[in-house]
Amino acid sequence: MPPRVLALLNRPSLEAEPHAPGAAPFTLVDPREPHLSVLDLGVTRGDGVFESLSVSGGVAQALDAHLDRFAVSAARLNLPAPDAEAWRAAILAVVAELAPGGQHVVKLVLTRGVEGEGRPTGWVIATPAPDHGAARKGLRVVTLDRGYRHDVAETSPWLLVGAKTLSYAANAAILREAQRRGADDAILVSSDGYVLEGTTSSVVLRHGSVLATPRSGMLPGTTQARVFEWAQGTGFETRSGLVTVAELATADAAWLVSSVRLAAPVRELDGRALAVDSDLTAQLNAFLLA
Repeated sequence: MPPRVLALLNRPSLEAEPHAPGAAPFTLVDPREPHLSVLDLGVTRGDGVFESLSVSGGVAQALDAHLDRFAVSAARLNLPAPDAEAWRAAILAVVAELAPGGQHVVKLVLTRGVEGEGRPTGWVIATPAPDHGAARKGLRVVTLDRGYRHDVAETSPWLLVGAKTLSYAANAAILREAQRRGADDAILVSSDGYVLEGTTSSVVLRHGSVLATPRSGMLPGTTQARVFEWAQGTGFETRSGLVTVAELATADAAWLVSSVRLAAPVRELDGRALAVDSDLTAQLNAFLLA
């Protein structure tokens, strides 16, 4: 079985013409060969959206939720709407080619395509998942100012804070700054004092029997939604809303949750030790991998 599997979409959206009229909806191709034009706007301007989902035991986790969020991100960039059935079929075909067992990451990418052609580019690629065992034992995290208010998604929707875009240069710079400060990751906070999200994750914190997550116009977390699904069936109360930096600092436990890393507990926040709920972390990750 190949370590990487790539599918190219012939017609990523029914709102645009196919790349090859009459051809199959997608084609499995060699990921070692060139397939993307240097004129593609996804390359030259980061003009596109993506999703990453985990594959465990041959099953693409939370597939419907990822496809739904993919469509929302595309709409916010005024991209042609993804053909959900074509993307689903390509994802399942890619997953079927993977070696049984083990963990993999499947990434969906939709760009505006080559400038002037009016046809989006789309592909699905699967790769082996990195080993996040150390992160699931605990992360050192710093808080960093995102530079805008918590309600920027409503006041300035053109900033696309609620879309998963290919423009990740700022996120990469934030992660490098966190590492310069001796941390593994960062939690972004608004200029008016509210918790937003991690660089590539959602924030979940526990106060007693309540699990809370910020809900301030940021990108909705598919893994966070699954965590709350589990929590509501096991006696926890869940809350989505504004979370202050003070609430984060006084939490009984906190996690950064994402599709591939899963639930990674925060063991240090801004240089101060934070309790790690190892039992709850193990239960969350067992559920997320099931």
